[in-house]
Amino acid sequence: MSTALLTDRYELTMLEAAIGSGTHDRQCVFEVFSRRLANSRRYGVVAGTGRLLSLIEDFRFGDAELSWLRAENVVSAETLDWLADFRFHGSVTGYREGDLYFAGSPILVVEGTFAEAVMLETLTLSVLNYDSAVASAAARMVSAASGRPLAEMGSRRVGERSAVAAARAAFIVGFGATSNLEAGRSWGIPTMGTAAHSFTLLHDSEEAAFQAQVDALGPSTTLLVDTYDIPKAVELAVTIAGPQLGAVRIDSGDLPAQVAAVRAQLDSLGATNTRITVTNDLDEYTIAALRAAPVDSFGVGTSVVTGSGEPASGMVYKLVAHTDAAGGWVSVAKKSEAKATVGGRKFPVRTLDGSGVAVAETIYVDEPPAVASGERPLLVPLLTAGVPDARYTGPDGTRLAREHHKLAIAELPEGAFRLSRGEPALPTLYA
Repeated sequence: MSTALLTDRYELTMLEAAIGSGTHDRQCVFEVFSRRLANSRRYGVVAGTGRLLSLIEDFRFGDAELSWLRAENVVSAETLDWLADFRFHGSVTGYREGDLYFAGSPILVVEGTFAEAVMLETLTLSVLNYDSAVASAAARMVSAASGRPLAEMGSRRVGERSAVAAARAAFIVGFGATSNLEAGRSWGIPTMGTAAHSFTLLHDSEEAAFQAQVDALGPSTTLLVDTYDIPKAVELAVTIAGPQLGAVRIDSGDLPAQVAAVRAQLDSLGATNTRITVTNDLDEYTIAALRAAPVDSFGVGTSVVTGSGEPASGMVYKLVAHTDAAGGWVSVAKKSEAKATVGGRKFPVRTLDGSGVAVAETIYVDEPPAVASGERPLLVPLLTAGVPDARYTGPDGTRLAREHHKLAIAELPEGAFRLSRGEPALPTLYA
């Protein structure tokens, strides 16, 4: 399916005007970056890259797209002819998916003619702004959970395609499973889920509901125990499933108190290995508040798929260099108040101390640096001459991003994991 119309009209009208002025074939460098971290967080996580590479491959105008543009009189016949042959033949470099970014980090660099590169602006920002927002929030939840498993279960709180993207982004930063089956099929993410309150309410009694679920799924299932009375439900659950009951789920109430009481009750009933999972409107702060409680796992919905209150990462797509009429390179930058940019091609490097802890991010302008020991260049080739690097796409690319995130997050200094508002964990320096 073509992705060409997942864009803003002004991309095509700029193309038309550039064709008219003869500047559409000038070579250009565009960068994606965020001016600041959302809500004064201490780091962000790059996500969506693997999805974007595949979407760029499908960015082409077929008969259906061209017919609609013609009927709507969006651009001229000459521009429609140009679009009919459009393929992105440029290159894309960027931070590896799962890596960390800070204010000003040039996380994606798109190079090609103006006509080619400008067309990708909206699609690129649509993907990276949302996926990175989810990943950045989810990473904080993973940190707050202190090693306990998390599952993503927010599909009903966001658009149907965004739900799949959110599950992928959360998985990259350490969530272990998703409730979304399409995310499982498309990206190879483990899926989970058992029953909602409606299943209990359907039956003539809670006992009948629990029995039906155990009969269907076995005693290792997870029984939802807060439809009516939690202590009675816990006792009933152990009676029906036996002490080998897999888990109970709590979705309401004063969670620290409830969890402690349920743990004590389960232990008294001999179900010492039965786990407790909680799923009540959790975010990184409520998860952190449960660190001392005997919670075994968390299910997170609304907060993860909405970026925990920051559903977009504030990323922008800006032209930083282009060739002039004579073919020479010219650095360009905005000077708008509060929106000024830094012109020139960037080469970011992360500096690590002798213990492998990151201490700074340095962005070199125009010329690549000679990388020294203890420095990690951050840009890698993602798409060359219009062809994506297959290592970063599909389910395998998603797993690779998950592995890279583990390495990148381990480089952060301890203070980076504070949930309070503060300065970025690493300073961004220009050289």
